[in-house]
Amino acid sequence: MGNIVLNLEMNKIMEMRNYYGKNLLDKNIPGSVFAAKTPACMITAYKSGKVLFQGNDSEKEASRWGSASTSPNKPASSSKPKSSAKGDLPTGIGQMSAIGSDEVGTGDFFGPITVVAAYVKKENIPLLKELGVRDSKDLNDDKIIAIAKVIKDIIPFSLMTLKNEKYNQVQQSGMSQGKMKAILHNQAILNVLDKISPEKPEAILIDQFVQASTYYQHLKSQKAIAKENVYFSTKAEGIHLAVAAASILARYAFIQYIDKLSDSAGFKIPKGAGAQVDVAAAKLIMSKGRDILPSFVKLHFANTDKAIALVNKKRN
Repeated sequence: MGNIVLNLEMNKIMEMRNYYGKNLLDKNIPGSVFAAKTPACMITAYKSGKVLFQGNDSEKEASRWGSASTSPNKPASSSKPKSSAKGDLPTGIGQMSAIGSDEVGTGDFFGPITVVAAYVKKENIPLLKELGVRDSKDLNDDKIIAIAKVIKDIIPFSLMTLKNEKYNQVQQSGMSQGKMKAILHNQAILNVLDKISPEKPEAILIDQFVQASTYYQHLKSQKAIAKENVYFSTKAEGIHLAVAAASILARYAFIQYIDKLSDSAGFKIPKGAGAQVDVAAAKLIMSKGRDILPSFVKLHFANTDKAIALVNKKRN
Protein backbone atom coordinates (compact mmCIF):
# COMPACT_ATOMS: atom_id res chain seq x y z
CA MET A 1 0.00 0.00 0.00
CA GLY A 2 1.41 3.40 -1.05
CA ASN A 3 1.73 6.49 1.12
CA ILE A 4 1.78 10.05 -0.23
CA VAL A 5 2.18 13.20 1.89
CA LEU A 6 1.24 16.71 0.68
CA ASN A 7 1.86 20.02 2.43
CA LEU A 8 -1.15 22.27 1.83
CA GLU A 9 -2.59 25.58 3.01
CA MET A 10 -5.51 25.41 5.43
CA ASN A 11 -7.95 26.91 2.89
CA LYS A 12 -7.07 24.04 0.53
CA ILE A 13 -7.57 21.52 3.34
CA MET A 14 -11.02 22.95 4.06
CA GLU A 15 -11.80 22.70 0.34
CA MET A 16 -10.78 19.04 0.52
CA ARG A 17 -13.00 18.52 3.56
CA ASN A 18 -15.99 19.76 1.59
CA TYR A 19 -15.00 17.68 -1.44
CA TYR A 20 -14.86 14.47 0.63
CA GLY A 21 -17.99 15.35 2.60
CA LYS A 22 -19.75 12.04 1.85
CA ASN A 23 -16.61 10.08 2.76
CA LEU A 24 -15.80 11.75 6.09
CA LEU A 25 -15.06 9.46 9.04
CA ASP A 26 -15.80 10.10 12.68
CA LYS A 27 -12.28 9.25 13.82
CA ASN A 28 -10.34 10.55 16.80
CA ILE A 29 -6.95 11.03 15.13
CA PRO A 30 -4.60 13.28 17.13
CA GLY A 31 -4.03 16.67 15.51
CA SER A 32 -6.27 16.01 12.52
CA VAL A 33 -8.67 18.36 10.74
CA PHE A 34 -10.56 15.51 9.07
CA ALA A 35 -10.28 11.91 7.93
CA ALA A 36 -12.05 10.49 4.89
CA LYS A 37 -12.13 7.13 3.16
CA THR A 38 -12.85 6.49 -0.51
CA PRO A 39 -13.13 2.94 -1.91
CA ALA A 40 -9.36 2.78 -2.54
CA CYS A 41 -7.81 5.56 -0.45
CA MET A 42 -7.66 6.85 3.12
CA ILE A 43 -7.11 10.62 3.45
CA THR A 44 -6.08 12.26 6.73
CA ALA A 45 -5.45 16.01 6.96
CA TYR A 46 -3.56 17.52 9.89
CA LYS A 47 -3.59 20.98 11.46
CA SER A 48 0.06 21.45 10.46
CA GLY A 49 -0.93 21.34 6.79
CA LYS A 50 0.26 17.80 6.12
CA VAL A 51 -2.21 15.54 4.29
CA LEU A 52 -1.61 11.79 4.24
CA PHE A 53 -2.98 9.61 1.43
CA GLN A 54 -2.90 5.83 2.00
CA GLY A 55 -4.06 3.06 -0.30
CA ASN A 56 -3.87 1.71 -3.83
CA ASP A 57 -5.12 5.00 -5.31
CA SER A 58 -3.03 7.26 -3.05
CA GLU A 59 -0.96 8.70 -5.91
CA LYS A 60 -4.01 9.33 -8.10
CA GLU A 61 -6.01 10.88 -5.26
CA ALA A 62 -3.12 13.08 -4.10
CA SER A 63 -2.58 14.37 -7.64
CA ARG A 64 -5.99 16.09 -7.41
CA TRP A 65 -4.54 18.46 -4.82
CA GLY A 66 -0.83 18.89 -5.56
CA SER A 67 2.52 17.14 -5.94
CA ALA A 68 4.06 14.93 -3.26
CA SER A 69 6.62 16.47 -0.94
CA THR A 70 8.36 13.13 -0.48
CA SER A 71 8.94 9.98 -2.47
CA PRO A 72 7.08 7.13 -0.74
CA ASN A 73 9.43 4.36 -1.75
CA LYS A 74 12.81 6.07 -1.70
CA PRO A 75 15.47 3.45 -0.96
CA ALA A 76 17.56 3.79 2.15
CA SER A 77 20.98 5.35 1.86
CA SER A 78 23.69 2.92 0.89
CA SER A 79 26.09 4.40 3.44
CA LYS A 80 25.85 2.33 6.59
CA PRO A 81 27.34 2.86 10.02
CA LYS A 82 29.65 0.20 11.36
CA SER A 83 28.07 -2.41 13.62
CA SER A 84 28.63 -1.91 17.32
CA ALA A 85 29.03 -4.60 19.95
CA LYS A 86 29.44 -1.99 22.70
CA GLY A 87 26.30 -0.07 21.81
CA ASP A 88 28.03 3.15 20.70
CA LEU A 89 25.54 4.98 18.52
CA PRO A 90 26.46 6.47 15.14
CA THR A 91 26.19 10.21 14.72
CA GLY A 92 22.79 11.28 13.46
CA ILE A 93 21.08 7.96 14.08
CA GLY A 94 17.86 9.80 14.99
CA GLN A 95 17.46 10.94 11.38
CA MET A 96 18.33 7.61 9.73
CA SER A 97 15.96 5.07 8.21
CA ALA A 98 15.91 2.59 11.06
CA ILE A 99 14.24 -0.41 12.65
CA GLY A 100 13.41 0.14 16.31
CA SER A 101 12.47 -2.59 18.76
CA ASP A 102 10.80 -2.39 22.15
CA GLU A 103 8.68 -4.50 24.49
CA VAL A 104 5.99 -4.12 27.14
CA GLY A 105 4.38 -6.43 29.66
CA THR A 106 7.55 -7.76 31.29
CA GLY A 107 6.72 -6.19 34.65
CA ASP A 108 2.98 -6.87 34.51
CA PHE A 109 1.57 -9.78 36.51
CA PHE A 110 -1.38 -10.22 34.15
CA GLY A 111 -0.97 -10.46 30.40
CA PRO A 112 1.75 -11.45 27.93
CA ILE A 113 5.08 -10.00 26.91
CA THR A 114 4.59 -8.16 23.63
CA VAL A 115 7.55 -7.16 21.47
CA VAL A 116 7.37 -5.02 18.34
CA ALA A 117 10.02 -4.13 15.78
CA ALA A 118 9.05 -1.26 13.46
CA TYR A 119 10.74 0.30 10.42
CA VAL A 120 10.61 4.08 10.07
CA LYS A 121 12.09 5.62 6.93
CA LYS A 122 13.75 8.99 7.36
CA GLU A 123 11.17 10.71 5.16
CA ASN A 124 8.35 9.52 7.47
CA ILE A 125 9.91 10.92 10.65
CA PRO A 126 8.16 14.34 10.36
CA LEU A 127 4.81 12.62 9.83
CA LEU A 128 5.23 10.43 12.91
CA LYS A 129 6.09 13.51 14.96
CA GLU A 130 2.93 15.11 13.61
CA LEU A 131 0.92 12.09 14.73
CA GLY A 132 2.23 12.48 18.28
CA VAL A 133 4.54 9.46 18.29
CA ARG A 134 6.73 9.42 21.41
CA ASP A 135 7.48 7.08 24.31
CA SER A 136 4.30 5.13 25.11
CA LYS A 137 4.96 5.66 28.84
CA ASP A 138 4.12 9.33 28.28
CA LEU A 139 0.76 8.53 26.66
CA ASN A 140 -2.51 7.32 28.16
CA ASP A 141 -4.30 4.30 26.73
CA ASP A 142 -6.72 6.36 24.62
CA LYS A 143 -3.85 8.22 22.93
CA ILE A 144 -1.93 4.99 22.35
CA ILE A 145 -4.94 3.37 20.69
CA ALA A 146 -5.63 6.42 18.50
CA ILE A 147 -2.01 6.74 17.33
CA ALA A 148 -1.47 2.99 16.87
CA LYS A 149 -4.53 2.66 14.64
CA VAL A 150 -2.99 5.19 12.26
CA ILE A 151 0.68 4.19 12.25
CA LYS A 152 0.02 0.46 11.88
CA ASP A 153 -1.00 1.17 8.28
CA ILE A 154 1.94 3.47 7.58
CA ILE A 155 5.04 1.64 8.79
CA PRO A 156 6.14 -2.01 8.40
CA PHE A 157 6.26 -3.80 11.76
CA SER A 158 6.22 -7.22 13.39
CA LEU A 159 4.44 -8.10 16.63
CA MET A 160 5.58 -11.03 18.79
CA THR A 161 3.31 -12.07 21.67
CA LEU A 162 4.48 -14.52 24.35
CA LYS A 163 1.23 -15.69 25.90
CA ASN A 164 1.08 -16.54 29.57
CA GLU A 165 0.76 -20.31 29.11
CA LYS A 166 3.95 -20.47 27.02
CA TYR A 167 5.72 -17.92 29.22
CA ASN A 168 5.10 -20.06 32.31
CA GLN A 169 6.23 -23.24 30.54
CA VAL A 170 9.57 -21.83 29.38
CA GLN A 171 10.15 -19.96 32.65
CA GLN A 172 9.61 -23.15 34.65
CA SER A 173 12.04 -24.97 32.32
CA GLY A 174 14.75 -22.55 33.44
CA MET A 175 14.71 -19.85 30.74
CA SER A 176 15.24 -16.34 32.06
CA GLN A 177 12.98 -13.48 31.10
CA GLY A 178 16.00 -11.79 29.53
CA LYS A 179 16.52 -14.71 27.15
CA MET A 180 12.83 -14.76 26.26
CA LYS A 181 12.99 -11.07 25.37
CA ALA A 182 16.16 -11.46 23.32
CA ILE A 183 14.58 -14.24 21.24
CA LEU A 184 11.42 -12.21 20.69
CA HIS A 185 13.30 -9.04 19.72
CA ASN A 186 15.54 -10.93 17.30
CA GLN A 187 12.61 -12.67 15.61
CA ALA A 188 10.59 -9.45 15.31
CA ILE A 189 13.58 -7.70 13.71
CA LEU A 190 14.15 -10.59 11.28
CA ASN A 191 10.47 -10.47 10.31
CA VAL A 192 10.69 -6.74 9.51
CA LEU A 193 13.91 -7.23 7.54
CA ASP A 194 12.05 -9.83 5.45
CA LYS A 195 9.12 -7.46 4.92
CA ILE A 196 11.25 -4.59 3.64
CA SER A 197 13.77 -6.68 1.66
CA PRO A 198 15.71 -5.92 -0.53
CA GLU A 199 15.75 -2.52 1.19
CA LYS A 200 17.97 -2.42 4.28
CA PRO A 201 17.79 -0.10 7.28
CA GLU A 202 20.70 2.19 8.03
CA ALA A 203 20.48 1.14 11.67
CA ILE A 204 18.64 -1.24 14.00
CA LEU A 205 18.10 0.17 17.48
CA ILE A 206 16.99 -2.02 20.39
CA ASP A 207 15.73 -0.51 23.63
CA GLN A 208 18.42 -1.97 25.85
CA PHE A 209 17.39 -4.43 28.56
CA VAL A 210 20.71 -6.27 28.81
CA GLN A 211 24.34 -5.83 27.70
CA ALA A 212 24.95 -6.52 24.00
CA SER A 213 27.27 -9.46 24.77
CA THR A 214 24.59 -11.09 26.95
CA TYR A 215 21.93 -10.43 24.31
CA TYR A 216 23.90 -12.36 21.69
CA GLN A 217 24.72 -15.07 24.22
CA HIS A 218 20.97 -15.59 24.69
CA LEU A 219 20.62 -16.05 20.91
CA LYS A 220 23.34 -18.72 20.50
CA SER A 221 20.86 -21.46 19.65
CA GLN A 222 18.85 -19.42 17.13
CA LYS A 223 19.07 -20.33 13.45
CA ALA A 224 19.25 -16.69 12.32
CA ILE A 225 20.48 -13.65 14.22
CA ALA A 226 20.21 -10.02 13.13
CA LYS A 227 23.67 -8.50 13.67
CA GLU A 228 24.33 -5.97 10.93
CA ASN A 229 24.14 -2.35 12.13
CA VAL A 230 22.49 -3.37 15.42
CA TYR A 231 22.77 -0.89 18.30
CA PHE A 232 21.57 -0.87 21.90
CA SER A 233 20.58 2.04 24.10
CA THR A 234 18.51 2.67 27.18
CA LYS A 235 15.71 5.22 26.71
CA ALA A 236 15.93 4.51 22.99
CA GLU A 237 12.41 5.91 22.44
CA GLY A 238 13.97 9.35 22.74
CA ILE A 239 16.73 8.55 20.25
CA HIS A 240 14.73 7.32 17.27
CA LEU A 241 10.99 7.45 16.58
CA ALA A 242 11.15 3.85 15.27
CA VAL A 243 11.58 2.69 18.88
CA ALA A 244 8.82 5.03 20.08
CA ALA A 245 6.52 3.69 17.34
CA ALA A 246 7.41 0.11 18.32
CA SER A 247 6.66 0.98 21.95
CA ILE A 248 3.22 2.35 21.03
CA LEU A 249 2.33 -0.64 18.84
CA ALA A 250 3.49 -3.08 21.52
CA ARG A 251 1.46 -1.25 24.17
CA TYR A 252 -1.57 -1.22 21.88
CA ALA A 253 -1.34 -5.00 21.44
CA PHE A 254 -0.91 -5.43 25.20
CA ILE A 255 -3.98 -3.29 25.93
CA GLN A 256 -6.03 -5.37 23.48
CA TYR A 257 -4.86 -8.58 25.14
CA ILE A 258 -5.69 -7.30 28.63
CA ASP A 259 -9.18 -6.43 27.34
CA LYS A 260 -9.60 -10.04 26.17
CA LEU A 261 -8.46 -11.34 29.55
CA SER A 262 -10.96 -8.98 31.22
CA ASP A 263 -13.75 -10.41 29.06
CA SER A 264 -12.72 -13.96 30.02
CA ALA A 265 -12.46 -13.09 33.70
CA GLY A 266 -15.76 -11.21 33.79
CA PHE A 267 -14.21 -8.14 35.38
CA LYS A 268 -11.56 -5.52 34.52
CA ILE A 269 -8.04 -6.86 34.80
CA PRO A 270 -5.57 -4.26 36.17
CA LYS A 271 -2.08 -3.65 34.81
CA GLY A 272 1.17 -3.61 36.76
CA ALA A 273 2.25 -5.70 39.73
CA GLY A 274 0.88 -3.75 42.71
CA ALA A 275 -1.64 -4.68 45.37
CA GLN A 276 -4.54 -4.24 42.94
CA VAL A 277 -3.42 -7.25 40.90
CA ASP A 278 -3.25 -9.40 44.05
CA VAL A 279 -6.91 -8.61 44.69
CA ALA A 280 -7.84 -9.28 41.05
CA ALA A 281 -6.00 -12.61 41.01
CA ALA A 282 -7.70 -13.64 44.27
CA LYS A 283 -11.06 -12.76 42.72
CA LEU A 284 -10.16 -14.84 39.65
CA ILE A 285 -9.24 -17.85 41.81
CA MET A 286 -12.46 -17.52 43.79
CA SER A 287 -14.61 -17.40 40.65
CA LYS A 288 -12.81 -19.79 38.30
CA GLY A 289 -10.40 -21.86 40.39
CA ARG A 290 -6.65 -21.82 40.83
CA ASP A 291 -6.03 -23.87 37.67
CA ILE A 292 -7.02 -20.87 35.53
CA LEU A 293 -4.02 -18.81 36.70
CA PRO A 294 -1.38 -20.04 34.18
CA SER A 295 -3.36 -18.60 31.26
CA PHE A 296 -3.74 -15.21 32.98
CA VAL A 297 -0.58 -14.45 34.98
CA LYS A 298 3.18 -14.89 35.24
CA LEU A 299 3.19 -17.51 37.96
CA HIS A 300 6.69 -16.87 39.34
CA PHE A 301 5.79 -13.31 40.38
CA ALA A 302 5.38 -12.85 44.15
CA ASN A 303 1.82 -11.71 43.39
CA THR A 304 0.77 -15.36 42.99
CA ASP A 305 1.50 -16.21 46.64
CA LYS A 306 -0.08 -12.95 47.78
CA ALA A 307 -3.27 -13.72 45.84
CA ILE A 308 -3.46 -17.25 47.26
CA ALA A 309 -2.97 -15.82 50.77
CA LEU A 310 -5.90 -13.44 50.18
CA VAL A 311 -8.08 -16.35 49.03
CA ASN A 312 -7.17 -18.44 52.09
CA LYS A 313 -7.89 -15.47 54.36
CA LYS A 314 -11.34 -15.02 52.83
CA ARG A 315 -12.15 -18.72 53.04
CA ASN A 316 -11.05 -18.94 56.65
